[in-house]
Amino acid sequence: MNKLYKLVLCAQVLSLTVAAQNKTFTITENIQPQPKANYQLASRFSPNKLKKMVYSTAVDPHWLKLSNRFWYTFESPKGKFWYLVDPATKSKKLMFDNAKVAAEITLAVRDPFDAEHLPLENLKFAADEKSISFEVKSTIDELKKDRKDKKAADSMQKKIYSFKYELATAKLTEVPNFSKPKPKPAWGSVAPDSSAIIFSRNYNLYWMDKANYQKAVKNEEDSTIVEHQLTKDGVKFYSYGSDGDGENNVENEKNNKKRRGAYVLWSPNSRYFVLDRTDARKVKDLWVINSVTPGRPTLETYKYQMPGETESPLDEVLLFDFSAKSYKKLNVAAFKDQSVSVWSKPALNKDRDNEFRPSIWLGNDSKFYFSRTSRDLKRIDICTVDINTDVVKPLIDERFNSYVEVNRPALINDGIEMIHWSERDGWAHFYLFDGNGKLKNQITKGAFHCESIVNVDEKNRILYFTANGREAKEDPYYLHLYSINFDGSNMKLLNAGDFDHASNMNDNNTFFVDNYSRVNTIPKSTLYDKTGKKVMDLETTDISLLTVAGYKFPEPFKVKADDGITDLYGVMYKPFDFDPNKKYPIIEYVYPGPQTEAVNKAFSKSMDRTERLAQFGYIVITVGNRGGNPSRSKWYHTFGYGNLRDYGLADKKTAIEQLAARYSFIDETKVGITGHSGGGFMSTAAMLVYPDFFKAAVSNAGNHDNSIYNRWWSEKHNGIKEVISLKGDTSFKYSIDKNPDLAKNLKGHLLLMHGDVDNNVHPANSIRVANALMKAGKRFDFLIIPGQRHGFGDMTEYAFWKLADHFNKYLIGDFSNPEDVDLVEMDRDIEQNGKP
Repeated sequence: MNKLYKLVLCAQVLSLTVAAQNKTFTITENIQPQPKANYQLASRFSPNKLKKMVYSTAVDPHWLKLSNRFWYTFESPKGKFWYLVDPATKSKKLMFDNAKVAAEITLAVRDPFDAEHLPLENLKFAADEKSISFEVKSTIDELKKDRKDKKAADSMQKKIYSFKYELATAKLTEVPNFSKPKPKPAWGSVAPDSSAIIFSRNYNLYWMDKANYQKAVKNEEDSTIVEHQLTKDGVKFYSYGSDGDGENNVENEKNNKKRRGAYVLWSPNSRYFVLDRTDARKVKDLWVINSVTPGRPTLETYKYQMPGETESPLDEVLLFDFSAKSYKKLNVAAFKDQSVSVWSKPALNKDRDNEFRPSIWLGNDSKFYFSRTSRDLKRIDICTVDINTDVVKPLIDERFNSYVEVNRPALINDGIEMIHWSERDGWAHFYLFDGNGKLKNQITKGAFHCESIVNVDEKNRILYFTANGREAKEDPYYLHLYSINFDGSNMKLLNAGDFDHASNMNDNNTFFVDNYSRVNTIPKSTLYDKTGKKVMDLETTDISLLTVAGYKFPEPFKVKADDGITDLYGVMYKPFDFDPNKKYPIIEYVYPGPQTEAVNKAFSKSMDRTERLAQFGYIVITVGNRGGNPSRSKWYHTFGYGNLRDYGLADKKTAIEQLAARYSFIDETKVGITGHSGGGFMSTAAMLVYPDFFKAAVSNAGNHDNSIYNRWWSEKHNGIKEVISLKGDTSFKYSIDKNPDLAKNLKGHLLLMHGDVDNNVHPANSIRVANALMKAGKRFDFLIIPGQRHGFGDMTEYAFWKLADHFNKYLIGDFSNPEDVDLVEMDRDIEQNGKP
């Protein structure tokens, strides 16, 4: 008998010739090919390509002033169109015939336009709302009128044409000799009556009148401009306006003598204004170096208080009597190292297109409102100031054993009553107080979360607000619009439907536009009246091109937290060529909160971290965790208080375990995790706390060492202890667990990425992890993103492909040379003539 010998070798076809008893046998065995990541399918859904497949996903109404009408634009693969809606007559019509307007503009501008490509800009309604104006940019070059050096590289601009269109007659007229006005300078804080403009220069306050401001709008270098100095003792980091945040040292020195913004809030009568001045001189410096600026690398120095540091910024509230050109510092102190926030008056929807929108304080001509917060964030006072007597009166106090949060109150009848948002009973609800801070009644009650005040109908004593978690059998994060009487009676759901809703109500509380979808539905927009009765459907997003490209909706899911009780909600993203008979590695995209959870609830055009990543050949999930989203109970939100490194990890792990048990296509032996900022911090922590479970991670811009992250976030969410000595001195003690402490635990494959001029989460956070890993003898990858802040800017696409390469190598097992995939060509459309 001849014996058959089999030899198994990886990723090749093996042929052997074996001689036995003068006979020759050929043995052939087919071995599985090397796994390949699907780069081509992923590249099909890049951000640039998605822009050409999905256009408008929501109606953004511009409410008019003289009626309940509004206008909006909506774009689809058929082009962009402008609509005018009259809720009273239930009518929606095109504002103009695109083809006709395109032909008339072509005649005037001498550039070709058509109905599908009509690039109208700066569309505005006239004061009488009978006509509109808009601008069109031509291909004609013209000299900028304010240029002294006419040969400078940036001295030319494209000529702008302006047109007026009569709505009733459909008559289009070119505005003769049009010169596009310059935008209002960002540095000017204009009084409500336009009589004065406040700004800062060299850290002090200045003012000018309207006539001189108009000169400055035309030409900031005009030597005839007259301005007046209000203060003289301003210095850097104890200024009356901007310190030049975000500028490097060279730019800062250059710009010091230029006009800068001063963040003031005016009284309605324009006589007074208030300014929150901060003394940060004792706060310690921090630095980043930009190595890719032209010429020499530049240093950026800025103030940055880290947790537990005694050198704290000190907030002051200054009240200016502008008519007397005098000011005084108000006594608002209550807590050591407190922070102060003066509230502004909420903006009206009908004013959104106004070029001039003054910043006015919340209150009236004789008083304004502010909040003050203790450093440990366990105490907040809502106060008012009588500007005639300078008396600071605390109205409402919030106290909690973890941190307290607060929102701007709504004033009723000029402050005779107030509607206040509070989590004092464990859920976010609204409370009615009188003007002296005495509780009258709780307005909303129950195991649900109230989000924000939308409008207040003072005459009928009705509150319009958004909330989530009230409707049974829905994802508790789905937001809805409600109305309720001030006394807590007659609560109504105004936009029913098992979707996440985004509402936009007009200022007189008569109608609202509702945009709604889920992650697995097409976005729609509907117009309702104030009672929740549907007036008319407006738009449905066209995703036909996306569908043709292969897109399939993701799948929402629900699992239990690690306690086996708490429900967690997530979304699963599969490859669009999904095969249920295959096994797929799983990647978890994470953000731990506590500000939010990285779990989409509505349809989104942003697919990089989810759908696009899945196309390489992964199951990608996002899921909440206890201590995450604030839009649940106070218990849920503060679960991680005092344990800021590890609090969400067990929930992330158990979610994958439950899904792997539920679905056979998930390979629980190949688990990846990634995130940005707090998600970068969490993804590395997961690799170190559960090193045998998570096999690969990409951590972007992570705050890995929260002892050097900013004081406000770290002290708030982890906690800081206020200590009062026998002498009455107050100090603060802070400690926190850090990722570098666990570096010795690393077993899997970690890639750290960080922008080198990140002045939010300093690159030292990732460098300290790298240092600890090196000392522990661990292999890992580290990529510095040159010249980028916290969000990676124009390097985002490059960072995405590096992230994909890392996972493809260590989870899919694609060890082919990733340099074979051209990162530029993957996202570039090649025309038939061969030119990009």
